[in-house]
Amino acid sequence: MSATSHRALRHMAWANQRVYASLGTLPDESLNSYIVNPEWSAQRILQHIVSGADWYVFCLTGKMWSEVPTPSAITDVPALAKMLAEFDAAILSQADLPDDFLTITEEEESWQNLRSTLLVQAVHHATEHRAQFIDALESKGFAPINLDDIDLWAFEKFEKESAK
Repeated sequence: MSATSHRALRHMAWANQRVYASLGTLPDESLNSYIVNPEWSAQRILQHIVSGADWYVFCLTGKMWSEVPTPSAITDVPALAKMLAEFDAAILSQADLPDDFLTITEEEESWQNLRSTLLVQAVHHATEHRAQFIDALESKGFAPINLDDIDLWAFEKFEKESAK
């Protein structure tokens, strides 16, 4: 894969961890925040980002996914962040492999996708749900992190500072 693909995957993992780490000072009731549909509460979105990453690992490697709990308290978030870091690392490890068509079989249904399609979709999935999550919190008056704090410009700054 290209350097751009690696960078996008590293950014995804970094941004995911920044968002999950930013929640430590929020009250538990912030997890009930939602924008329009109460089924997509902040707690459900946090769980969904992790379970989605787990599903992409499954698609890329065939490793069966795990049970990802829905957090009921802010103290549950670090365990989810740890799971997410492991899944993101597994996704990133796929970036150096050939861009082959992979066969995914789930519940007696099979289909094929290029490895690159799965990698790009993993990045897109995490990005859209991080934004949804932050918007849900902000709509209820909670603002632990700004989307500008996790964009590619912020990531580039982080990488430059880390390289020093």
